[in-house]
Amino acid sequence: MNATAHIVEIDESNAQQLLIEESMTRPVIVDFWADWCGPCKQLMPILEKLAEEYQGAFLLAKVNADEQQMLAQQLGVRSLPTVMVIKDGQPIDGFSGAQPESAVREMLDKHLPPPQAGALAEAEQLLADGDIPGALALYRSAWEESGQKLEMTLAYAAALVSANRLDEAETVLQGVRLADQDAQYEQLMAQIELGREAARSPEVEALEAALAASPDDHATRVKLAVQLSQVSQYREALEHLLTVLRADKDFNNGEVRKVYLDTLATIGKGDPLAAEYQRKLFSLMY
Repeated sequence: MNATAHIVEIDESNAQQLLIEESMTRPVIVDFWADWCGPCKQLMPILEKLAEEYQGAFLLAKVNADEQQMLAQQLGVRSLPTVMVIKDGQPIDGFSGAQPESAVREMLDKHLPPPQAGALAEAEQLLADGDIPGALALYRSAWEESGQKLEMTLAYAAALVSANRLDEAETVLQGVRLADQDAQYEQLMAQIELGREAARSPEVEALEAALAASPDDHATRVKLAVQLSQVSQYREALEHLLTVLRADKDFNNGEVRKVYLDTLATIGKGDPLAAEYQRKLFSLMY
């Protein structure tokens, strides 16, 4: 969808089609403005930016109130700028005067799904198909684009828990305010704790005990890292591998470096965790 497909200029020839008929299929945000109106020029870029961001979830209809005085009168416009939300042929919301972007978003949130809804649906499908790196990349992008809104935070954390990326899920949830720590938040935190318990297999516990008794046993540390990576405890696994590489960059004829790189590949290119540990390896090796 190109830039003009969801931003239109209204006149008498298209008002019926684009203000009334179009509102039967999606909300129409009508912006009444004029050339002489300073606040209009402050508001319009905000509306245009949001129309681009929502990618057609609503139609932005711009009405020059000086040129379309009859239409402005019919809709009861008394001052400029005036913004109306039209749905199913009827005005259902709106405001007068210039408003900050946060206020405009708040109004849109009442009538529209979040602009990230399509990305979340795609991410859910990728997760169901087993493409964990691709799914998490989309979840993360939607979360960041939303400004880390609560619903996106919980969705992203749930996806991380589903992928057994427990440390990262907990880090994401640390940003949730105390007042927003609802039943879903508590459920995710409980799942993280249960996931950690499940990851403590007899093999992992035995290797941890052996390593505690002999911290310089690089072979045991590498085995532990492999076990941890198999249950998606990637950060802990990579830290163990880094410990070995710091002591001996060519331990076991370079096999540790290969395990490290394989772990990064498993996490997925572009993942923040992979990028972080790619930088750490680069710093160590060069």
